[in-house]
Amino acid sequence: MPDSSRQRLALPFAVTALVALALLSLAVGDMRLSLADIGHGLMNRESLEGTILWQIRLPRLLVAVLVGAALSASGLVMQAYFRNSLASPGLLGVSSGGAAGAVTAIAAGWAGLSLLVLPVAAIIGAMLATAAVLSLARKGASTERLLLAGVALNALLGAVTSYVLSQANVSFERNGQILFWLLGGLEDRTWEHAVMALPIVVGAICLWPLGRQMDLLSLGADEAQSLGVNVRRLRRQLLVLSTLLTALGTAVAGTVGFVGLIVPHLLRLLVGPEHKRLVPLSLIGGAAFVVACDVLGRSVGGLRLGIVTSLVGGPYFLWLLRRAA
Repeated sequence: MPDSSRQRLALPFAVTALVALALLSLAVGDMRLSLADIGHGLMNRESLEGTILWQIRLPRLLVAVLVGAALSASGLVMQAYFRNSLASPGLLGVSSGGAAGAVTAIAAGWAGLSLLVLPVAAIIGAMLATAAVLSLARKGASTERLLLAGVALNALLGAVTSYVLSQANVSFERNGQILFWLLGGLEDRTWEHAVMALPIVVGAICLWPLGRQMDLLSLGADEAQSLGVNVRRLRRQLLVLSTLLTALGTAVAGTVGFVGLIVPHLLRLLVGPEHKRLVPLSLIGGAAFVVACDVLGRSVGGLRLGIVTSLVGGPYFLWLLRRAA
């Protein structure tokens, strides 16, 4: 059981780490900026530093923060819903469902009709994938069966995406958009993408007060019901929140894997299983993790965000499986 000092210091440490990484993200790029340059640029939007910050790095940073918070919180909710620390939107196919919906919208040419088409398509794809996993989970599937179902669903959605690409006569520009979705990334993110991701804040606010009920749900459905929790309503709320958070994150950054697995799992090891602490820590920790991965990718030759998180998350997941065995 984690000691009380670690639990007490975890949130201030996470906030400090996020602020430090945010400043580093603003400083790193083709033109490196000092702290004085950042301060000058933030106060003077017409200067060279101000142009770089306000038009390129600030929207990218804000999208990274929102996407990281969304994917991490979504993973925490999935783990509480399934009572399994290996559950996450990526492993269960929810992220792939969102990506498949978005790629279909791009290939069909619907994405240009409205700014809302992509997030709506991603949400529909994510909800269909979630429904497929739940159809198995309702029958009391084991952890292994859920993970295998996620692997199969990811493969199936990959095939759907490949089929859409093979049948669509897409232009070079659309092809670039689709590649962005499949690899995940934060390149060329603008204030429009940041605005598109802002509903993530609403989702986080809705999730915040559910911590105690998630603790009771982790005891089992019957125990939670006997303690006054409306289990059916709570599960419905958690499912909707997790799907929306994943879909919104995927809508602005493409498929970014392992954030929802790594961050909640590490935080649970650090501060224990109480969701009252895990919810805010997952939001802030997920944001810090994605900002750190973005800075790392930009610093080692422009690796896309999805590649960096996979390089970090893949070995971690294999370690978890080895530990579970």
